[in-house]
Amino acid sequence: MYVSFGQSNQHIAQDPWAGHGDLVGVMCARRDRDSRLACTYLASGRDEAASFTQAGLDLAARSIAAHLQDRGLAGERALLMFPAGVDFLAAFLGCLYAGVVAVPVPAPAPGSMGPGLTRLGAIAADASPRVLLTVSDFTARRDAEGIEGLPGDPEWIATDRLPEDAAADWLRPGIEADGLAFLQYTSGSTSRPKGVMVTHGNLKANLGAMYRTAGCRPGWVTLSWLPNFHDMGLVGGLLLPLLGGFPAYLMSPTAFVQRPLRWLQAIGRYGVNLTGGPNFAYEHCVRRVPPSRRQDLDLSSWETAFNGSEPVRAHTLRTFLREFSACGLRAESLYPTYGMAEATLQVSADPPPRRTHFVPVSASALEQHRVEAAAEGDEDAVTLVGCGAPAPGFEIAIADPESCRRLEAGEVGEIWLAGPSVAGGYWRNPEATREAFRARLAQEEGSGPWFRTGDLGFLRDGQLFVTGRLKELVILDGRNHYPHDIEGTAEASHPALRSGAVIAFAVDDGATERLVVVCGVRPGDLDDPDVAPAINRRVAEIHEVRPQDVVLVPSSRIPKTSSGKLQRSRCRSLYLRGELAEEKVAS
Repeated sequence: MYVSFGQSNQHIAQDPWAGHGDLVGVMCARRDRDSRLACTYLASGRDEAASFTQAGLDLAARSIAAHLQDRGLAGERALLMFPAGVDFLAAFLGCLYAGVVAVPVPAPAPGSMGPGLTRLGAIAADASPRVLLTVSDFTARRDAEGIEGLPGDPEWIATDRLPEDAAADWLRPGIEADGLAFLQYTSGSTSRPKGVMVTHGNLKANLGAMYRTAGCRPGWVTLSWLPNFHDMGLVGGLLLPLLGGFPAYLMSPTAFVQRPLRWLQAIGRYGVNLTGGPNFAYEHCVRRVPPSRRQDLDLSSWETAFNGSEPVRAHTLRTFLREFSACGLRAESLYPTYGMAEATLQVSADPPPRRTHFVPVSASALEQHRVEAAAEGDEDAVTLVGCGAPAPGFEIAIADPESCRRLEAGEVGEIWLAGPSVAGGYWRNPEATREAFRARLAQEEGSGPWFRTGDLGFLRDGQLFVTGRLKELVILDGRNHYPHDIEGTAEASHPALRSGAVIAFAVDDGATERLVVVCGVRPGDLDDPDVAPAINRRVAEIHEVRPQDVVLVPSSRIPKTSSGKLQRSRCRSLYLRGELAEEKVAS
């Protein structure tokens, strides 16, 4: 049984790169004659606090670039540490304009400048930046708190204090397609971060593919609350509208998490056509925006509601559509997608006319890496969501992770990628680059090299379906269980559990693997005697495995990356060391 819904009459716009080899060329073409809005920051998700026109953004970027060029920094790395707002985009472009390699990093949370810089130390040690670009508020905080510098002691430059008249001294650099544009440091729990080397050619290929698959058209409006240092927030939330010349409205991640209603209100207020986020964002809206507050929402302009960066759940899409269709949300606007930093951003998605593909399969067969059809509603059925066809320029192979043999359509294996959007490797990490970016398919001479994603999935009728992570499988009694499936079941078992704050993993007790489920709850529910039994009971009913341990912690203790992804490996390590209660995670 193959289920789909939604059709669209949208057309696909032409690639906007014509005549331009890179983003610098695109921006320069608009100089001095484009008064259109480029970006506006909405303080607290509501109030217009700062803006750039297209020409004004180009002027700010040239001023920053001239300053960097004057210091002889072409080819060097620059950390970009900015709060949510428009200053980050000017600094990022300034790096591109100067031939400096941008390294976006998280900004420290209010009141935590010292700990925030400590977390950035590993990135600074790896990237060896000459300068750190930021805003004057952060330099003042550093000075007031007497905080020591980062490894290598990069010079701090407050870009909001640089004179604009320096723009006249800017010299346009020669930019090659294989020249390094920026380093995207991947999230994770390992001690040594990995910087993905994204070139100007990678960026051009991926932005062009996204422009077409998203159905972008002149006159569109975008909105993003995603972190500016994360690949989805940077490439999808900032650079895509920059390429198209669209006005981009920006919110902070904190504003969205605290008041998701304001995200939805801004869509109607500004006539937003393109916005989205990870799956948890849609769950968050369903849970935190009550029916009484939906009556005045207008989502009729929302043409592309992208959902990616974490597993896309059928239940989430259907529930979100059902709850907000009365506000003008259309089925064809739903846009499941798959991507990662190593591929610049987007790997697969469906262009319009668009429909969402749901495939009910046997859960027990999937545990054995087989895809067998099932009927929705069956006890053994799990519904998977198609993440679209390979984006333009991409080739996707499903490979056996052990033999490296290409698998047939409908077989579950590791997802391998090839194409011009795939980065060249990890910065100064030849071993990890060889392992991940230089894979070859067995008995297929001349193909590749391929990037091994570490994700599991299968291809069916041209659609990519992602089923889990290769290294995060929970194997119990010879059966494979996907952690995110168990997490979803546990999360729905009791109202005390917080959305996106459940982690499942296996531990070895010396004889066999046992299941542990760590659940984030409201502080007032930590002592509720009904929560843990409800989780135990529901997981056993659905997955036929009973957790050895259910751990309840405040949701702030659930280990996550700076972009909000669950850190299963770190959580497991903290659990084994008995340190979960001491974990502090910045929101």
